[in-house]
Amino acid sequence: MAATTRASVSQILRNKDDAGEEDDEPKKKSREDWRKAKELEEARKAGTAPAAVDETGKDINPHIPQYISSAPWYYGTTGPTLKHQRPQEDREAQFTKLDTFYNKGVDTTKVATKFRKGACENCGAMTHKKKDCLDRPRKIGAKYTNAGIAPDEFNQPNLNLSYDGKRDRWNGYDPSEHKAIIEEYQKIEEAKRELRAKKLEQDPTAVEDDDNAEEDEDKYVDEVDMPGTKVDSKQRITVRNLRIREDTAKYLRNLDPNSAYYDPKTRSMRDNPNPETVESDYTGENFVRFTGDTRAHAAAQLFAWEAHARGVDVHLLAEPTKLQVLQREYHDKFHKFKSQVKESVLEKYGGEEHLKVPPRELLLAQTEVFTQYNRDGTIVNGPEKQLAKSKYEEDVLINNHTSVWGSYWRDGQWGYKCCHSFIKMSYCVGEAGKAVALDARDHAAAAAASGAVFKEPAEKIKDKKEKEKSSSSSSSSSSSSSDSEPDHRSKTEKTSKKKKKKKSKKKKKKDKKELKKEEDKLKKALEAEERQQKHASYLLSVDERKRPYNSMYEAKAPTEEEMEAYRMKRQREEDPMSQFM
Repeated sequence: MAATTRASVSQILRNKDDAGEEDDEPKKKSREDWRKAKELEEARKAGTAPAAVDETGKDINPHIPQYISSAPWYYGTTGPTLKHQRPQEDREAQFTKLDTFYNKGVDTTKVATKFRKGACENCGAMTHKKKDCLDRPRKIGAKYTNAGIAPDEFNQPNLNLSYDGKRDRWNGYDPSEHKAIIEEYQKIEEAKRELRAKKLEQDPTAVEDDDNAEEDEDKYVDEVDMPGTKVDSKQRITVRNLRIREDTAKYLRNLDPNSAYYDPKTRSMRDNPNPETVESDYTGENFVRFTGDTRAHAAAQLFAWEAHARGVDVHLLAEPTKLQVLQREYHDKFHKFKSQVKESVLEKYGGEEHLKVPPRELLLAQTEVFTQYNRDGTIVNGPEKQLAKSKYEEDVLINNHTSVWGSYWRDGQWGYKCCHSFIKMSYCVGEAGKAVALDARDHAAAAAASGAVFKEPAEKIKDKKEKEKSSSSSSSSSSSSSDSEPDHRSKTEKTSKKKKKKKSKKKKKKDKKELKKEEDKLKKALEAEERQQKHASYLLSVDERKRPYNSMYEAKAPTEEEMEAYRMKRQREEDPMSQFM
């Protein structure tokens, strides 16, 4: 039924009291009444019977469903009505009307000429303070100049918008703004009329050809019968949702059969038909895969796969809300962990103040440096190149030096290049110091050479003495042998054997001593290498800001014992047993 009435319990009781005890029970509809009501409803839908009328005299559409047209029992209606479906006046009174909205811009109707007490010291407006001013900071504020007082902003009303009012996209729209668009189109139409009048004066046939072309176009539009097309030949309006016939078809952009594939069923060409051209009006339809929410969907699918591989039972299509919550929690924890790592690094090494500076675009966007250009764009007088300065002192040289410590190297020692001094914090004497150093090196070289010359005769003297001793011993032995050669031959052999044994014993003792010395040297080198490794591990564990300098470290070539100690103490990562050592 299109409209039914339901009486409330209080209404039924009231009617019962008014009627008395005669009508103890409410009247029930008989089968005949239900049949008549059904026939009346069908007649109203067919249009043969007049529609039901509400309390305001308006017709009620018979095609409205019953669950909409029938009022609830607590509404208290006595006849057909749709008042319960319309906005209620008692509820609408507490909300703001749709024609009232926040004011835009500033109040230009009244502009002050003098500074007022309590106004912004920068621009002079009364509706904000200096710290909230959005105007450009003036060199001398309006408080002291009384010039250029900015207009006040509107005092915004306290609106109480309803659910629909908050979501109304036209809320606060000024219809007068549309007049500018209407005026623009009127100017275009007037310009077209003037242009056609000029063409008619010059060549009447050209205008007739234009009229015929427009008529042909209208005929073409009238003959078109396709879905999504709205045609009105009187107003010359055409709305086409499909491809415009004047556009170039995709398969005609490149006739090479080896070019991008065209699917005639879906009318799609995914790749660019002319990839060699830099600028093209059509680059294929694959861009759809990388725009909109496709990337977010792909990221969610990847997250679901990774979560399922790690034992989390989640699916993108079966449980999209659960997946979205898990993904949000994962990203929150990831960013939180990342921020904690960043804070720990800043807390350990410092430098947080460098992160609070404005961005580089704001720092370098404006400048007050005067620069003069030629007409061709070249710079005549440009600004001086500003060198980036650090917070540490640079190019500070001490003790009359013109170079820093470590700029000179010789014989495994660092020094100053300006004076060739190897003593740190020494006073620079310039070229005189270089001359003294050169003289010292020359004397050292001469002394080394003279030592070699004087050493040579001393060695010769020793060799002569040894030869004389050997010759005397040989002569004595020869004389003795000549006297008693057969008697004492066995004795000489014995003595020679004894001498050989003594020499061999001396050699063995000497070899043992040398081996012992080498072992001692290797033992000391191992101890030194162990101490050096412990010191290196200690330096790595200490904060780098507290590490000592090693500028006085003596650089020299390592000995064979030190190299052997290094090889013995070196940890080999490729050794599988290194982790158990």
